[in-house]
Amino acid sequence: MADSLKVSRSRISSYEEGRSDPPLELLINISNLFKLPIDILLRNDLTKTTDASFIDIGNQRVLFPIMVDDDNNNLIEVVPIKASAGYLAGYDDPEYIEQLEKIKLPFLPTGKHRAFPIKGDSMLPMKNGSYVVGRYVEDRNEIKTGRTYVLVTLNDGMVYKRVMNNIEFNNSLLLMSDNKIYHDYSVPVDEVLEIWEFTCSINTQEYDEQELKLSSILSMFNELGVELKALERLKK
Repeated sequence: MADSLKVSRSRISSYEEGRSDPPLELLINISNLFKLPIDILLRNDLTKTTDASFIDIGNQRVLFPIMVDDDNNNLIEVVPIKASAGYLAGYDDPEYIEQLEKIKLPFLPTGKHRAFPIKGDSMLPMKNGSYVVGRYVEDRNEIKTGRTYVLVTLNDGMVYKRVMNNIEFNNSLLLMSDNKIYHDYSVPVDEVLEIWEFTCSINTQEYDEQELKLSSILSMFNELGVELKALERLKK
């Protein structure tokens, strides 16, 4: 490390032992060496992190804390409805994420999960006020056509949609609502800040009998429609 930073080994030792603090110029060099933003170096105890605590964004590694309880079970941060508007500003701020309420769902598959509130009726039969628990997708090439995802986008904020992966075609994602009164629209993949694949949903209201019948019919036609669109895409 001393050789890479072009400083003496004793100087590095003084920083490691807490006898002195590195100046700003050296902090910048350390940031570049480890591809870590300076604020993460200054504000977080990195001795408590592992390789699984970081994600790669461009040529930078960003701290992505995975919270665990006393039994070493992963905890799920819940984005409350009232705070969802502020998520766009705080999604990459460890302090913002740390203050979110947390729940434990031990049946979830491996990976980093987060719960997001659903607003409106664009994804019927998902009720307004329900929560979608999603698994964080780091590699955009893993996005599967026909699956549903929570997306944090630069211009549209947080949305929950069915996705058609058009990255190879035109570097975009086609976002589709299951409620067909809403139009499909494309988002450049460069404008997608985060994407979370649906794992499960938490309904906060009970369904009545009529809604259940309607949801079964809607699900059948929506699945058929997604399959037909995927076939049309393959033909082209």
